[in-house]
Amino acid sequence: MTSSVATGNQSPLRVTRGVLKEHTGGDNPLELHFEFNPSTITRSRAIEIEFGEGQATAGGRDFSGTSEIARVAQGATVKAETFTLKILLDATDRMNADDADANTKGVQPELDILYSMVEPKLQAPDGASTLAALSDNAGDEQPYPSVLLFSWGKQVLPVFMTQVQFEVKAYLPTLVPYRAEATLTLQVIQSRNDFYTPEIERMFNSAQSAVGSLQGYQSTGDG
Repeated sequence: MTSSVATGNQSPLRVTRGVLKEHTGGDNPLELHFEFNPSTITRSRAIEIEFGEGQATAGGRDFSGTSEIARVAQGATVKAETFTLKILLDATDRMNADDADANTKGVQPELDILYSMVEPKLQAPDGASTLAALSDNAGDEQPYPSVLLFSWGKQVLPVFMTQVQFEVKAYLPTLVPYRAEATLTLQVIQSRNDFYTPEIERMFNSAQSAVGSLQGYQSTGDG
């Protein structure tokens, strides 16, 4: 990790850090490293079942045996998975270590990065990105949301940040925040891409390989 990358928190403890980084070919992509301790993650994944016309029973069509499983419903639409993520941004350790930036800026740069990640942007031909709200471009170019890579452990997911909110816990005498809890809402980009496809494969393979060992553990526990 280089000094130019915002860390959000810098504890002497060896902990796994999460990363949010813009996936772009432009210059100076936004990037934020943060600790997962303390923090929480809430994941939501759902499907919408399609029964078709003539459905008379509640919850699915009649079936008998596994050979008729495919006709229980006409189909299903997988809804976009969402994350609700809470992270702690704290400059206290850096301030105690006499870090000049932390003593004057606190965690304001990290909060600014999060706000910039959720703001629509325009991409210039030379690779520079501009917030749509600041652009004087009167052409037909449409602003786009940032595609972010959300990384923790071995998992990397392409996401949109659909909401960011934060609660400041402590201020410097200059009213600059130096401790804040941020709540981020992320929507997974569930398409064929270099990040989501390997994650789905990893999840499915992990689930299948775990079946035998979990059944053995559960049967042992029942006894």
